[in-house]
Parts: sequence; structure tokens; C-alpha cells
Amino acid sequence: MKRRPVVALAGGVGAARFLRGLVQVVRPSDLTVIVNTGDDRDFYGLRVCPDLDTITYTLANRVRRDVGWGIEGDSFQTLAALRRFEREAWFQLGDQDLATHIHRTRRLQQGASLAEVTAEIARAFELEVELLPMTCDPAATAIEREDGSRADFEEYLVRDGAPDDVRTIDLSQARCATPGPAVLEAIQAAESLLVCPSNPLVSIGTILAVPGIQQAVDLRRDAVAVSPLIGGRPVKGPADRLMRAVQVEVSSYGVATLYRSFVRGLIIDDVDAALTERIEQLGIAVRTRPTLMKDSNVSRDLAASAMEFAKELC
Repeated sequence: MKRRPVVALAGGVGAARFLRGLVQVVRPSDLTVIVNTGDDRDFYGLRVCPDLDTITYTLANRVRRDVGWGIEGDSFQTLAALRRFEREAWFQLGDQDLATHIHRTRRLQQGASLAEVTAEIARAFELEVELLPMTCDPAATAIEREDGSRADFEEYLVRDGAPDDVRTIDLSQARCATPGPAVLEAIQAAESLLVCPSNPLVSIGTILAVPGIQQAVDLRRDAVAVSPLIGGRPVKGPADRLMRAVQVEVSSYGVATLYRSFVRGLIIDDVDAALTERIEQLGIAVRTRPTLMKDSNVSRDLAASAMEFAKELC
């Protein structure tokens, strides 16, 4: 199969919003997205893939605009009924959203791989973009807290509200996984490799933890990344708490230190322009742009800047 010229590493709402702009500046049929699956787990007996689903719904123009996940206009009657039996039903799944998870669970039980099911779901939502799970193996991210307790990432983020008492991030399952079908080939053959504005530790970091993926991007060392931090704070999610836990500076400079082995260019927000010289001392070229993707126009302009930057660096 002929590989697509643009490949993006992605996870979370920030990535989805960036990708909605990217498909306005490159043909969707020219784009492959390698997606974090470290957040995947079973809820109510169904396999849920939060990042794959968020990206699918966003690119299909079906995502809830107020929160960036789930399906716009969805209802939650099934969840309300389930709480009669399970009062701890804390993970929000809408009625239409459930159909995606029911299909995925049934197909996995029938022996289909996660990559095959992901392609089926993308076709059902009429996407031309190729979505590739980083792995088809179990690769759950675990968070260890200061009191010694452990939780998977969705429990930490959603159930517990992402508190600051993080001791370590455990990516051991991802480190024992195998790259998903076509993942390494897509990275090797891409003309442009982009890193979406995603959590650098538990989205991009989890993808890179899968054996072979870090090596593939390091061999290229020409990726262009968009920092997910603005003014030392994430737009969404717990990147600041997790970066502090692993003693990485909570700034776009800190992101650059995590990416320095494979990123050649980094886009940071205009408000962080003072960090440019420090980042360039790491051997990474810098561009400053508005990165708060408050609407699709900003997403498009940011994606266009990333593509132009990638071509310039080539």
C-alpha cells in the first residue's frame, strides 16, 4: 500500500482540534494519524478508546463543541438507567457514543484487531484520514500517587479530577507492546512528520514508549511539533501536574527537552516568545504563532504554519 505523505502523532482534545485544521490544508487522503491508546480501557463491559474516538468524532464534525469529546447533541439516558444498578458509573458515555463501543467490543471479541476495527469505524464516519492505533496490544498508562495508590489514566483524570499528588507515570505496558500494523512504515515513508499539541508525557510519550517508534522518529529527526503549553499552562488536561512529577520544567522549553532527540522545529505560542533562545540552544528551530485553537480558523492557520515550517526545514 502506498504510504501517505503527512503523518501526525496525536492524542487528546488538543490533537483533535489541530487535526481539524490540518485537514483543511492537506488532503485528508494524504494524512495518517498515529493515535495514543494508553487511555483505552473497558467501561461497563465495553472497550472504549478515548483518543481514537475524540479524533474520529472531531474529524467527522460530530464532536461535542463545549467539551471536545463525545457526540454533539447526545443523550445520556442509558447511563442514567445504569446508575440504578451501579452508583459508581462515573465515566460519561452518551447513547450514540455507546454504539461505537458496542461495535468495537463485538468485533474485538470476534477476533478483529484494534487496527481493523478502527478502520471500520473511520469508514462508518466517512473519514478519508487514516487512523492507526499506536499498538493493538494492551498498553494502559498507570499513575502512581504519593500515597502509593495506583490508577489507570482515566481513573486519575476523570474519576479523581487529576490531582497534583503524582509520584510516577508507569508506561511499562506500552514498553512491552508491539507497534500497530503500518505504524513504523508510515513514519519511515512520510514526507512530513508532525507532533500534535498533545500531552507530551501520556499522549506523545506513550506512543514513543512502544518499542521501535522512538527509534523510527529519532532516525528522521525532522519532526515539527506544536507545544501544548501556553504561558506555562496546558490549555486542557494535567500536563503541568505530570511534568512536575517527573521534574520537567512546565513550559514550552520543558516540552522541547522531552522532544529534543527527534524534533527539528517547535511552534510555541506568541506569549512564550521569550523562550525562543533557550529552545534554539537545544538545536531546535522555533516559530511563534497563536496556538489557542478557539475556532477552526485558528486551527487551520496553525496547521498551515506547521506544514510550512516542516517544508522549510526539509
